[in-house]
This record gives sequence, structure tokens and C-alpha cells, in this order.
Amino acid sequence: MDKAETILLGQPPEVLKGLLREGVSKFDTLVLTDIREKTCSLLNNLEFPLYFFLFFSKGLAEKRKLNLVGDSDSISHAMRLLRFTLLGPTPEELDHWNTEEGLKHGWLGVSAALALKTDQGDMIQVADFFNPIPFENNLAVAGGFTIEHKGVDRYLVTNPGGDVFVDLNDGAAVLPPYPVPIDYVPGGLTKMGIEVLGGASGFSTSEPCSGLALCYNGDYLLIDAIPFLDQHLFARGISKNQVSAVFLTHLHDDHCSMFPLMVMPHRVEVITTQEIFNMAMEKLSCSLGWQVDTVTEHFQLIRVNPGDTINYYGLSIEVHNTVHSIPTIGATFSTIHKGQFRDVCIVGDNQNMSAVREMGESGIVRPETTANLERLYKQDFHLLIADGGAGEIHGDPTDALESEAERVVFVHVEEVPEALQTTFSLASSGKRYTLIEGDSTIYTSQINHYLTLWLGQPFPNRWMRNLLAEQQIYRYNTEDVIIVQEAVTHGSVYLILTGYCEVVRVEQGSREAVAMLQAGDVIGEMAILTGSGIRNASVVAKTPVTVCVFAEETFRNFIRHSGLQSMLENRWLLRPIVKLLPQYAELSSTVTDKISRIAQWKVVEGGNTMSLDEAHMYIFVEGDGSIVHADASEEKIGIGEELGWRAYTDNKSVEMTAATDCGLISIDAVAYQELLKSTPQLNYHTRKRLILESEHRVDWLLGEVAVY
Repeated sequence: MDKAETILLGQPPEVLKGLLREGVSKFDTLVLTDIREKTCSLLNNLEFPLYFFLFFSKGLAEKRKLNLVGDSDSISHAMRLLRFTLLGPTPEELDHWNTEEGLKHGWLGVSAALALKTDQGDMIQVADFFNPIPFENNLAVAGGFTIEHKGVDRYLVTNPGGDVFVDLNDGAAVLPPYPVPIDYVPGGLTKMGIEVLGGASGFSTSEPCSGLALCYNGDYLLIDAIPFLDQHLFARGISKNQVSAVFLTHLHDDHCSMFPLMVMPHRVEVITTQEIFNMAMEKLSCSLGWQVDTVTEHFQLIRVNPGDTINYYGLSIEVHNTVHSIPTIGATFSTIHKGQFRDVCIVGDNQNMSAVREMGESGIVRPETTANLERLYKQDFHLLIADGGAGEIHGDPTDALESEAERVVFVHVEEVPEALQTTFSLASSGKRYTLIEGDSTIYTSQINHYLTLWLGQPFPNRWMRNLLAEQQIYRYNTEDVIIVQEAVTHGSVYLILTGYCEVVRVEQGSREAVAMLQAGDVIGEMAILTGSGIRNASVVAKTPVTVCVFAEETFRNFIRHSGLQSMLENRWLLRPIVKLLPQYAELSSTVTDKISRIAQWKVVEGGNTMSLDEAHMYIFVEGDGSIVHADASEEKIGIGEELGWRAYTDNKSVEMTAATDCGLISIDAVAYQELLKSTPQLNYHTRKRLILESEHRVDWLLGEVAVY
């Protein structure tokens, strides 16, 4: 950076908020990173930096272009991604996706009307905002700077005033550019309620972007996926195991940061239109540099269209169209509980109604769209959550002055006008809106659900009833100690129902974090096997936590008399081994437990050989073993090396010779393939590891792409 020019190397989520907090008022050059993802955040988020350059740094008015530096493939990915987020789909894409004709013309008309124009009135294309500068022989010249690519995310930036070496490989976590206060007190699950993850715009320096979590019968359905989603869920005490679906309204960066949902312990259902889903997958594809089909396999689409009403496990979702710069939807969520009807309307990002009416009069917006939006701002909902962000493509709080809703809450705005502060309120991070209170039946259903997942098969009904007859629900604040190392067990086994806990072991004065547990994990079952009656580690609540406590004796009887003891013993013995393997080190406890369920322990005694066939995946764990090749040469096997069948790469069927006793994990290939399909986190980390290991050939990387 000098007085005339500024270079931004890497664009993590909400990077603009960090720049504004630091007083950086302009930049001229963006450098795309080589590594696309770090600590569950994508690193080339250009949308809001581009907005800032165009409008706040006067790039548009002064007809300047933003320098975009990177390799040719990455530049093409960024351009295509921004085309979807800024301008939306093309007529040809909508035709290919079989979009209904009236909806297609409405979306295209609104996008064209709200798009930036030249002085002659022509739509400005994405490429016209940028000056693409690909590295040539590892050099790029941007303005008065020369940028030399010195290695993976290492750059030497020089100009006549001197040079600076930039290394983005410092290992630091990517964190929100504002404080995220963590809840201390458990809020409790509801029959129906809204928890606010964030309520501000993409330009607010102190508050996260607008995102909501709808709790329905104890499960969470996200309304959009905001930047730093993991951190905001953690702050509210919502574990990833509690999230079943996301209702995706549109593609903009402050609503569609989908990567954390791509690495979930289970496949998340995406409730949206086919068009918005396809664009979201294109966005992820270009962000990661992976092909669209590979990204898509991590999700499950539940397709809806504006005007549809679907029944989502008892929750009615009525979908509507809004008027925004790209295809956008909202919905009314409702249910009936014990004769009580409750509904919440989430309008979604929407132009102010005055502008909507004007576009309707000019034939751009369909009459039925205008009429429906007018209805939403007047109907007597129990809760109305609307876009109050003002500006060119957002709503006006006065649009809701005639609303008959019991409560009106605005998102996309940091402050309600003073005249309206006694009429409306803001959806600030940490707020909760309860429509139907929860009761004990929610926890009963959650217990049944989590114990079945934990067991890996339907939990025996009579044993379930026996356990539930004596269970108790306890709640813990953040940082409360749930279990104390070396303490007696007090005859209890714990099932986590909400939030996150950390397992900590202290030995010779040294504190070691052993594992992070979350909703669905069981604590204390190991004591049943060992019979020691003493806890071997402490467990501390890292968020507000709710647990179910079972009688240890009842749990012991279940294990002994259900015929499952040997299976559970095998899993308990393998679980710590699986967790220590390098390819599984980053996986959650839920996922390593799933792997342990289908794994078997194999021992090859010293001096013996074993055929490692393609019907199983074998992972070498311990000992001194080698592969003897046809030419009699030997290749030593490394810890964690995969042999036999291997996911997404060439199989390696070999004869292994053990010089000493060797231990391996064996997993049926078919079972492992099914686990990959149902467990996005495992699928993603497997593919990521293969890309980093140069010995493997991968066929899902995205090459250079067309913007259109």
C-alpha cells in the first residue's frame, strides 16, 4: 500500500467489514489466493469489495477498473461467479433449467432494470468492472506495483518505494472482523421459534449479516447461510448436528456462504428453487475450483417454486417471489400445535414497494408479484421479518406501516428511524422470537433420534422406554464443568442434546484438549466397559449445553442384554485409533464415530504376509510392514497409508509382509462408499486430501471457464 494505490491479497468472508474497521478507504488491486479454503471459510470473496470499489471508492463514477490478479483459471472462476451474483442467470440458462416462462421474464426484467448501466443505457457486463492480470512467468504488473508469485500464497510486492514479502501461510484461523459474543445461558428448544444469527447488512462493521435459524420441534432450519456460519451457530449454542436444512433465498454473499454446509456430518437439505440451487452450486464450484457435479453431491435439493406450499415434516412453507437484483424468494412458515396456529413471514431481500409498483406499472414486475408483496406487508402474521435496508435494491421500513402483524422485525439495517422505533424492532444477533414454547416431548424425540444415530441402527423399543423412564434433562452454562476427571461416575451416562462440549485431560500439570463433542454424542459410556467407576477426563461446556442423563446401570443392562456388547466394544476400541489417523484428524467426533462403526481391527503377526484386496480399504496403523513388488523391491508402508480399495483414486491391491506385528483397520469398500455419499464432511476432506497429495490423479478440478 502507498498513498496512491492499495493491494488486497486474499478476500476472506466479510473482508470489507474488516477494511472499514481499519480505516482502509480504497483499494485498486485484488490478488486471488492459491488456497481457496481455510478453517471452513472460502478465501476469494469479491462481491462486497467490488461494491465498495464501484460506489464508495468512486470506481464507477470515475470509470476506473479494479485490477484482478491471479492465475488464468482463478480469474475465469471469479468472473463467472460474479456474473451469477451480480447479474443472475442468462435466458439460455433459465431455458435449460425449464423455468416457467412468466417467472423467467420477471426475473430477467428485474435484473436488467436494476443492473448498472453505461452512459448509453447498456447493461455493464462483469468483465467491464475489471482489468484481469494473469501471472506470466510468476509476474504480474498492476498499476505501479509488480507482484511476483514466489510459491503457494507467497508474494513479493515491489514498487519504486521498496518491496514487501507477503506470506499468507501463517496458520492463523480466519475469524469474523467483529466480536461474536457467545451465549452463556441455554435458551431451550422450541416447538417453533426464530433465533437471530445476524441482522445487519454487508457493510456493517459491528454486526453479522442477516441470517436466521428457525427451530421447529427441536430441529433447526436455517434461513440462508451467512458468512462465518460456524462461528455464529457456535455462539448461539446450536451444533451442526442440530441443523437439518437451509431455506436459501438467493445468491448474494451475505446470504449464500454455503461452504460450511458442504462439510456437515450429514447431508443438508436445501429448500429453494432449481434455479437458485443451480446458481449456488455454480458459486461453490467457482469458489473452490471443483466441478459442479462434485460440489452438488454434498447436498440434497428440495425443489420449490414461487407459489408452492410444501409440508416439511409438519411445517408448512409457502414460497413467494420477491423483487431483487437477481432471482430471490421468501416464505411464510406456519404450523398448528394443539389447535394453535402460528406463522412467521420472512419476506426476503426485496426492493422498496414504491419502486416495485413503478416496475409493475412499466410491465417489468408481474401484477401477481406486486399484489402478493402488498399482501405480505399488510397481513396479520404472528411475526413479520422484512428487509429494511433501503438503498437501491432493499426495502423501506415504512412499507410495513399498515402491517397487522403482532410483531414486525427488520433485517439488513443497523438502526430503525427514530419515528418508527416504538413501532418496529431490529433483528440483532442473539435475539430470540418464540412462537410456540417447547416442552418435554421435544427432548424425548431428540433422545430417540440421537440414540438411534449413535447406535447405528434402530434402538430397541423396550430398552428405549426403559431408559426414558429414568432420564433427566440438565442444562449447563458456557464454561460449566459437566464431568470432572478422576471423579466417581455417580452412576450416570450423558447424551448431549444441544451445543458443544470439550473433553479435556490433565496429566502431570499439562492440559490436553482431547475432543470436541456436540449434540448427538454420548459421554461416559466408556466407564460401563471398563468398570472403573472413575472418569478418565473432564468435560466442559463450550457453549450453552443441554444434556440428557441416564442411569448407568440401566445403560449397562441394555449393552449386556441386547446382544450388542461386542459390536460396541469394537467401536469404542477403534474410535481413538481412527481419530489419531492423519486423514481423519480434522473430522468431527460424529463422523469418526461413523467410521468406527464399519471398521474392523486386523493384526498381521511378524513374519506373515496378508493379501490386501480391492473389496476392502486397509489403513496401516502400527508396526513395521512393507510391500514386495514384482521385481522383489520392497516399499515400506507408512502410518495412515491406504491400501486395497481407495476412494476416488487408483486401487492398490498388494501383498503386505509384516516384519513385526502390524495393526491395520479394514473397512468394507461398499460400506465406505455409502458412508462417503451420506457424510459430506468425510467426502470433502477425502477429496481435499487427494488434491494435496501429488501422487493421486484427480478428475474433478475446474479448469478455465466461460463467464457466460
